[in-house]
Amino acid sequence: MSTADDRLAPGRRITLVTRRDLFDYIRTDGAPWYGRLDEIAFLSRLYDLDALPSDDRRFATAREDIYQHCVRNPGDWDQDWVLTDARFCLDNGSDEQLLGFLAQMVHPVVCADPERAEAMLTEFNKMLSRDGWVLEPQGEMSGRPVYAPALLGGLPNSAVSSAHAVAVRVDAEYIAQQVTRMEGAIAAEPELAIGTAKEFIESICKTILDERQEPHGKNDDVLVLVRKTTRCLQLMPDQLDASAPGASTVKRMVMSLAQLVQGAAELRNTYGTGHGRSKAQAEQRLTSRHARLAVGAASTLGVFLYETHEEGGASGATGPGL
Repeated sequence: MSTADDRLAPGRRITLVTRRDLFDYIRTDGAPWYGRLDEIAFLSRLYDLDALPSDDRRFATAREDIYQHCVRNPGDWDQDWVLTDARFCLDNGSDEQLLGFLAQMVHPVVCADPERAEAMLTEFNKMLSRDGWVLEPQGEMSGRPVYAPALLGGLPNSAVSSAHAVAVRVDAEYIAQQVTRMEGAIAAEPELAIGTAKEFIESICKTILDERQEPHGKNDDVLVLVRKTTRCLQLMPDQLDASAPGASTVKRMVMSLAQLVQGAAELRNTYGTGHGRSKAQAEQRLTSRHARLAVGAASTLGVFLYETHEEGGASGATGPGL
């Protein structure tokens, strides 16, 4: 008979059994989990250690806490302390948090030995595949693959795979987690997938604007961010006249995708949580088909904008605005 602890939380595919099997492997053949880095350097690739609390009342942040017990006094904690530390949510958090952690363990920056990385990847995928996940190559660094999570039998949509690849090139773990979260939540938690699709577009636009040193407001919504982003991008190839009729068509297509993502997010706000509503109202929930539409649109738009940004360079020519 299963207990509450055995059952999956909403939006989670990776079971407690798989997590424990993964942790057993990490404690033995996968140790040390931080590779050629130290604990702080590794975890800083995934978490804001200055925003997380300390478990030691003498310190204010997780960074100070970890430095005290892993650097100053390296024998204070077990080597595998992070696996069950509630602040990092690896044993009971979302799939994307655990998957991001595993992907970092085999990242070229972390794991110096390509053969060891391949051996760990094989074991990880053997266990993850039981719950529908796999780590797949989504880019390269110095000739070595960089891995990102993908759903087995997931969206038959190259846009999502391209979004994973873009996240690798941006090299921002929060964007990689957004792609994983919006893909993984489509079936189990469509409202989460839709909300994350909107966040993904916001993150891509803000990244582009920051890299091009273009201003944006803290409260800019998706449509405003997309408009600002397209103003600083050359949307048409150099060999085509930016003032040609095709340019305005591209702009309309871009804004149509942005409006689709924004509209799905508005629907989510209307039908999302069911809090404070009657049972009949709460049952009027969005489904995976709505989430699939939003995630597909967000992936297509985000990849198009970032690849346009890459082709133009961080100081590329400014294109006509919308």
